Amino acid sequence: MRVVDTSVWIEWLRDSELGRKVDPEIPAQDAWIVPTIVQYELARWLAREVSEEAAGGAIAFSYECVVTPLDTAAALRAAEVAEAHALAMADAIIYAAAIDAGADLLTCDAHFADLPGVVYFARAPP
Repeated sequence: MRVVDTSVWIEWLRDSELGRKVDPEIPAQDAWIVPTIVQYELARWLAREVSEEAAGGAIAFSYECVVTPLDTAAALRAAEVAEAHALAMADAIIYAAAIDAGADLLTCDAHFADLPGVVYFARAPP
């Protein structure tokens, strides 16, 4: 099982060089965990950067994955993770979802790079 961070989704959907590099690491949909906060971030980014239709398509795709909702238990776990690893709210929710599922986290965001259970692909410097 693997949580795919929003950063990877964006690179993958953009078909960027990094997106093509991480593509082999993206799991099958039945092993692809999508926290609801990732759905939010994707819908917001796609609606702003591409179109409402693209946002709807990505969310429809995510329904075929393993969607994990943000309930009270998940929120409390994320608060613990935020404190332990100095993560922002959304990042803590995403990382806590991976921990709770016994999954790893696939990401391109450097603030996750040194955390346990993270598969990190660095972005090229600007």
